[in-house]
Amino acid sequence: MATTPPVIDGAFARWLAERAGQVLLQTRAELGFGDPGALKAAGDKVAHDLIRTELARWRPADAVLSEEDEGARLAWTAELGRAALPRLSADRVWIVDPLDGTGEYAEEGRTDWAVHVALWDRRSSRPHRLAGGAVALPAQHRVLGTDFPPAYPPMRLDSATGASGAAIRLAASRSRPPVFVSDVAEEVGAQLVPMGSAGAKIAAVISGDVDAYVHAGGQYEWDSAAPVAVAACTGLHASRIDGSELSYNEADPRLPDLLVCRKDLAPRLLAALQRHSG
Repeated sequence: MATTPPVIDGAFARWLAERAGQVLLQTRAELGFGDPGALKAAGDKVAHDLIRTELARWRPADAVLSEEDEGARLAWTAELGRAALPRLSADRVWIVDPLDGTGEYAEEGRTDWAVHVALWDRRSSRPHRLAGGAVALPAQHRVLGTDFPPAYPPMRLDSATGASGAAIRLAASRSRPPVFVSDVAEEVGAQLVPMGSAGAKIAAVISGDVDAYVHAGGQYEWDSAAPVAVAACTGLHASRIDGSELSYNEADPRLPDLLVCRKDLAPRLLAALQRHSG
């Protein structure tokens, strides 16, 4: 891979996510799986350090919100003062998760972990003000990015009749699915598909391997910014589970719930979520 990155932000996000993915694969190969805790810590550090170094070199004027930054989960308060969170007054903020799905990363044979790199731009007219982004799935040897958005996933056909209306495949956390997700799945006739990281789940929606992803167990902006940026460019629906817009670079980085799905499924899923998520 070229050591000099592309100038265009979306292509730069792809370049950066892919580079972080490469060092994560290398670290995984070098350390092995004998000590999962050490592997998780090493993966988080090498990916974070690489992303931070490259952003400082190639985008020095931009602010950064990374999961691995000290105090990243800190919410602004009047007592704290806005100077403590300079990203809040910045026009451009890179929102990154250097290793999304540390548990899966440290488990031999699992490929459902990711690297997230997204750019929030105050002046952007794109959905959610996400001007560009990329999700690297290193163990799957692919990167999804806004610079070359994937095609909208085709509608699946019922295998018996050949008509549209196949059962919905709903990606859900394999470790902590929302308590109401089973009720939603039962109402809409969905098949639950357990997966690892948020990035891998949304990538599965983008690729058409599943039809929707619902989460309400607590997340932060870096968990969804990059995959939502790609999903929005693809033409998929992305919102809070009450249907409201996703908002990034907020004073409180918590963004606890999320729905990403095919647009034709959104009304049905949002109605079911309204009934079961309260």
